[in-house]
Amino acid sequence: MTLGKWMGVVALTLSLYILWQIRQLILLIFTAVVIANALNILVRKLQRFNFQRWLAVVISVLILLISSITFVLVIVPPVIGQLEELFQLVPEGIGQLDEWLIFLEEQISPEISEFLPTIEQIIQQIQPIFNRLLGEGLTFFYTTVGIILNILLVLVLSIMLLADPTPYRKGFIRLFPSFYRRRVDEILLLCEKSLQGWLVGTLFSITFLLILSFIGLSILGIDLALAQAMLTGLLTFIPNFGPVLSVIPPTAIALLDAPWKSLAVLIFYIILQQVEGSLLTPLVMAQQVSLFPAFTLLAQVFFATFFGFLGLFLALPLTVVCQIWIQEVLIKDVLDNWTGNN
Repeated sequence: MTLGKWMGVVALTLSLYILWQIRQLILLIFTAVVIANALNILVRKLQRFNFQRWLAVVISVLILLISSITFVLVIVPPVIGQLEELFQLVPEGIGQLDEWLIFLEEQISPEISEFLPTIEQIIQQIQPIFNRLLGEGLTFFYTTVGIILNILLVLVLSIMLLADPTPYRKGFIRLFPSFYRRRVDEILLLCEKSLQGWLVGTLFSITFLLILSFIGLSILGIDLALAQAMLTGLLTFIPNFGPVLSVIPPTAIALLDAPWKSLAVLIFYIILQQVEGSLLTPLVMAQQVSLFPAFTLLAQVFFATFFGFLGLFLALPLTVVCQIWIQEVLIKDVLDNWTGNN
């Protein structure tokens, strides 16, 4: 290899290393792009009613802030209240467990009762778990400041991208060779349309699940039906894993009221998710985004492994963008035109 090729390899390796080190920042930038792309749909609709762009941007950002604040105010206080109730019920549960163990010891032979743990032994086994949970809770508290700063960074970047996206788009395109810049602009347009299609389909699914879950939980008499429904809608952003996570809170809260309600909530959510997964998602997403289910699941595992929860949350839009770049650049522009030499 010549010196120039060696320098190219070193530069590429160094670039990949730097990108890996700042992968969380890149993911935050991508989050800002997704939010700006979503708000741009509303901005364009407002511009059709003769709103100036700056005014349409301000209205769109205000709608986003009001929606986010409303969601937090509806979800967080009830969840804290439920946690307090659970903490109050823990001593009662331990007392019932102690009575159950005493009753069990009276019913079985002394030889077998020697192998049953006492309530003190159970507490000793559980104590390290509580200490670990407490430590993780303190860690989360200390990292909350970082989370808030990341949210502010994403919000500011989203507003900047939304206010005047042209310079950033042109700057990204200029990173490519001049002969390929027009093609990159076409690929970016495809990414924009696909992300908007995914957002429209996802918002439709969120609205569907929010309304039906609220109606179902209200009929069953489950506490905090609106908060549980909003949480169910939010977890729709996470395919495959989100539906499973959305069942846990309402089932646990129903268990505090009556065991049969917990079973009813579980059956209701299974039916609801089957309807959403079998009818709604294929109908909506088939017109918006075409993704293989197995590929989506593997992408979720991949992005969650390397980027954590935020990677899992953004796995689907990341997959949409990656699929377009692979299909357009690698397959169409490289492999389809690679004739080879005989």
